[in-house]
Amino acid sequence: MSQRMHRRTILQSIVAVAATTAFGCSDEETSIDAQAEKSRPYFPQSVASGDPRPDSVVLWTRAVDQEHEGDVTLSLEVSTEESFGQLVLQQQGLTAKAVHDNAIKVKVTNLQPRTTYYYRFVYEHDGEKFVSPVGRTRTAPAAGDDVPVKFVVGNCQDYVGRYYNAWQRLLQLDADVDAIVFLGDYIYETTGDPAFQSANTTRGVTFSDPASAQVQKSGVFQYLAASSLSNYRDIYKNLRKDPIIQKVHERYPFIVVWDDHEFSDDCWGANATYEDGRRNELQTERRRNGEQAFFEFIPIDTSANAAAGPIDVNAEPRFPNTRIYRDFEFGKHVRLIVTDYRTYRPDHLIPEDAYPGTVVMDQAVLTALGVASVFNADTFAYIDVDAPEYAAVKGGLQQAYVALAMKAGLTQQEATEKAGAWVKGKLALAYVNQVLAQLPTPPPPISADGKPRGMAYVHMGKVGLFDIRGTRYVVVKDTFDLYAAYRYSTSNKDSENAWGPDQEAWFQERVKTSNTWKVVVSSVSFTSLVWDLRAKSEIPDPSLRQRFYFNVDHWDGFPTKKKELLGSLKANNVNTLVLSGDIHASYASVEGGIPALTGPAISSGTVQELAGTAVMGAGYSQGSAIYRYAVAEMDATLKAGNPGLVFANSEAHGFMIVDIRADQAVATYHLIPSSEIHKDYSVRSAEELKSRFTTQAFRVQNGTITPA
Repeated sequence: MSQRMHRRTILQSIVAVAATTAFGCSDEETSIDAQAEKSRPYFPQSVASGDPRPDSVVLWTRAVDQEHEGDVTLSLEVSTEESFGQLVLQQQGLTAKAVHDNAIKVKVTNLQPRTTYYYRFVYEHDGEKFVSPVGRTRTAPAAGDDVPVKFVVGNCQDYVGRYYNAWQRLLQLDADVDAIVFLGDYIYETTGDPAFQSANTTRGVTFSDPASAQVQKSGVFQYLAASSLSNYRDIYKNLRKDPIIQKVHERYPFIVVWDDHEFSDDCWGANATYEDGRRNELQTERRRNGEQAFFEFIPIDTSANAAAGPIDVNAEPRFPNTRIYRDFEFGKHVRLIVTDYRTYRPDHLIPEDAYPGTVVMDQAVLTALGVASVFNADTFAYIDVDAPEYAAVKGGLQQAYVALAMKAGLTQQEATEKAGAWVKGKLALAYVNQVLAQLPTPPPPISADGKPRGMAYVHMGKVGLFDIRGTRYVVVKDTFDLYAAYRYSTSNKDSENAWGPDQEAWFQERVKTSNTWKVVVSSVSFTSLVWDLRAKSEIPDPSLRQRFYFNVDHWDGFPTKKKELLGSLKANNVNTLVLSGDIHASYASVEGGIPALTGPAISSGTVQELAGTAVMGAGYSQGSAIYRYAVAEMDATLKAGNPGLVFANSEAHGFMIVDIRADQAVATYHLIPSSEIHKDYSVRSAEELKSRFTTQAFRVQNGTITPA
């Protein structure tokens, strides 16, 4: 037949055949199933709810009609009965606008506290009714209610090449919880970064407009990173087609905060870090595109005072005026304080393009701080390379810089300009002599005798021109802490002001509320991750026998501010608990007297896997002592480096369930080995998935963490 058959007719025919051949189903069941099957194409990402308060919640869907493109007019039904026998709300005339990719979120108010509600969206067209899957949500308990509160805590759900076995286990448990607190990295902006993503094409992301994406390279590999609004939307749509995550959203309300991958890995403000300092990566439009897609697809209420009805995404401010930090009151005992670590934070303290030899604290500064005697060793000697007697040395250093920078991908002009900006002033001999020794005709090393002493980037672990090592990861702790404190005191605290002044002022007010527990939500971990290698004599290189921070993209990167905030929390509250994620591991620690729980990743590569890749990439084999302590025995090394670390599991995926009562909180980690993440348990038996999970429970009480 030459005439194309009407798509709706095809669907109806399929449903009719299925109905006539079904065995053991009543007419009513068949009718319901047929209705759901017929309706599903119009709601391809199902439904979701979020930001539950005692009297309100945000409901979401995406409604499309491929035959009649453009806006889709909907009605919304809300009931306390799953059968929808009695409606508490029927709102008509809602529009899922094409300008927002047909996504819509609606704030429903005048609800009862601690009440379960069912909801669905309805699309009527050409005399037919198409109904979304039914969602279930629950409002928060009323302020002052003396009731326990329970949250699921999840984060980091990379889709590429991975399966949502953790979410499937949560559905198996059918846990009775008030909300899922999602700590960031809801999406990953890349399509297959070989540094951490799989090449599994059955779980991949394809952009509908690849020409508008950023091309990224890693060695011989090339992949894409989202840049346009279309790119970011594609990732959300792709992820939310997954049937497991659809069921989780249909079952539980979410409270979501973003971290970095909703925009760009290890970002700060609107700055990306793919180039590691080779070039400027301020990408304001890209940042705003990522934010808009987030606001379109996440059922978030950026203003607790927003009126009932559709939330206007266009009215939600974008960078630099974005505000997603907010708080929730769950009865008498819980104040949930959701913070934003990424939007307002400054750059990492050690720039990725920092010249390793640059002295950042000279002899005068060290003397003024009263620590000069600690830096007497020859390794801290420096020269002023701009002095006339070092003209040849400066020329050799600049020549070497240009060669290294061009090898790293810069043009000759870019490399020459950077050499002029960096190779000057006070430079550490510990680095200068190493570079001079690599010249075709190396001069004699410059003696440290009689030279002043100071601290340079190289003394904090920075050894390469453009590298994450010694900048965002694997930084020498003791020298870094000193430098951070110095910068903090000389920058009016701006160097570590991760939250920005407005958010910090808001935070300080919230921690003074009367709720028994202040539960601080941070996308990145407060647990200090330290490799203490000082006594490891089997490590041959003495420069490696030091204490290292593993990750200074986290709060370890702002140690002065972190200490200040923890002190403030301790002074204001008896019961404070920090919930955080991002590091793809499970940790429970007491930091400055404050209990901190870090939840495992839902699916993203574990920190042990990532550390192994990094250590081997730095040239250390699996048989080396460095690999042993940093990777194979990572948890033991971290516990030795942080006496407050009670629990560490760096190689499992999963989630936490946190049960908070008046006098204590109990956190239960549900963990599955990382080796299972590439297996699709949705096609396996329930018992098989259950058998792969283990649990570990801890009691938080009076500032301590103990096994429960």
